Amino acid sequence: MIRILFIGDIVGKPGRQAALNIVPKLIKKEKIDLVIANSENAASGKGITKSVLKDLFDARIDVLTSGNHAWDKKEGIHLYDSEEFLLRPANYPQSGRFHVPGRGHLVFETKTGVKVGILNLMGRVFMDSYDCPFQKADLLLEELHKETKIVFVDFHAETTAEKKAMALYLDGRISAIIGTHTHVQTADEQVLKNGTGFLTDAGMTGPHDSVIGMAYQEVIEKFLTRMPKKYEVASGDVKLQGVVMDINETTAKTERIERVSIDANA
Repeated sequence: MIRILFIGDIVGKPGRQAALNIVPKLIKKEKIDLVIANSENAASGKGITKSVLKDLFDARIDVLTSGNHAWDKKEGIHLYDSEEFLLRPANYPQSGRFHVPGRGHLVFETKTGVKVGILNLMGRVFMDSYDCPFQKADLLLEELHKETKIVFVDFHAETTAEKKAMALYLDGRISAIIGTHTHVQTADEQVLKNGTGFLTDAGMTGPHDSVIGMAYQEVIEKFLTRMPKKYEVASGDVKLQGVVMDINETTAKTERIERVSIDANA
């Protein structure tokens, strides 16, 4: 059995500090073999930087995924080419003329020698015009399955419908698929009929006295006035949220899936 901890969108310094304080203890307590986290909001709420990346790896996170804010810090864009364990969504359009940094999938080998394929995809409903994530999954799973039957997918998408459709489409072909992006943890954790673990959204690691991590005063003002506002990361009620999954190494199926929500001040 391999036990995976996946951490929902880490937001700003409060989220990074929560990960640094909680994740090492959780690894020891739950005997976690692999830690994956979504990092697209880790640097001041948008993007990634070298120092932020170090903070996250210092928190004993093994692999970082991302989403539509992957490129929001200019100084962090090159990291997707240079950092082995930092992923961007795999279904960015490819062009022979222009380079999209990084890659959207990898195979990670745990300390016990178990290989886990990790795939990062992005939805298209109420999002930008990316390549079809369903077709991209078909293509990349063929590649990943050459090395391992155990595959985890972070599906960074807006709507519950698209996330559930993807989960059912991949059921039995991957070990688990967990949604990110909305920053609101859902209560629908389940093992689908063909053995794939699923949760619509892992939630947010960061300040919950906020509007999805941002100080709410500016957000409310923008809703009322439609004037542009610079959002700042909030600071209150910090929680680490995510999910723990037990995956059978032989069958590659999820046998247990459990939501995690831990108060950083507890």
